[in-house]
Amino acid sequence: METSVLIVGVIGNVISVLMFLSPVKTFWRIVKNRSTEDFESLPYVCTLLSSSLWNYYGIIKPGAFLVATISGFGVVVELVFVTLFLLYSPPMMKRRTAILVGLLNVGFFTTAVLVTRLALEGEVRIDAAGFMSSALDIVMYGSPLAAMKTVVTTKSVEYMPFLLSLFCFLNGAVWTLYAVFTRDIFIGVPNGAGFLLGTTQLVLYAIYRNAEPSRNTNIREDGLEEGWQNESLISSTFDR
Repeated sequence: METSVLIVGVIGNVISVLMFLSPVKTFWRIVKNRSTEDFESLPYVCTLLSSSLWNYYGIIKPGAFLVATISGFGVVVELVFVTLFLLYSPPMMKRRTAILVGLLNVGFFTTAVLVTRLALEGEVRIDAAGFMSSALDIVMYGSPLAAMKTVVTTKSVEYMPFLLSLFCFLNGAVWTLYAVFTRDIFIGVPNGAGFLLGTTQLVLYAIYRNAEPSRNTNIREDGLEEGWQNESLISSTFDR
């Protein structure tokens, strides 16, 4: 069983790395143009918080080093992304991003660690960290749902890339299997939901990949692209 857990966890880490790096093309564009344009920082700030919480959970839970390693990688990647927002976004977006980072990544995360470290012990501390991580991921599922709605509305999968949808499906499946092997409900619940969402995305892709795009839409190209960038949030919600 331990060998099976290790193999599944390593596979999950590889897939999660690919998902974490999926927005690299967008950030290369940001660096090249020295502007974040209409892209939103919130998905990346939330992904950073989620990765930080999962990293903390993986550190304090015995035997969860695979969760800690991939989440630690996610923290590094998202720190780079958020830093680029702080460097290249317009003044208003820069202030909003700084406030979000202060409230969520510094304030909330620090409070969560201090409370669990000082007020809780043993399994209760681990369960509290796992619950917070799992709950945040579930809240963040609104992002892929919004992108799926866009696909149905526009009858086009142009802004829901197949490979990312496939990675979502695979990532959810692998980490759900890992959760079953390790009997970890906190990993199992969000990734089980992620598996279902990934499956739904693939079904939508199959339905609409050859469909005639709807002309009755006022959504701009930038708006649609940003909608998909918001779905990059799933890179974090399914990252372990």
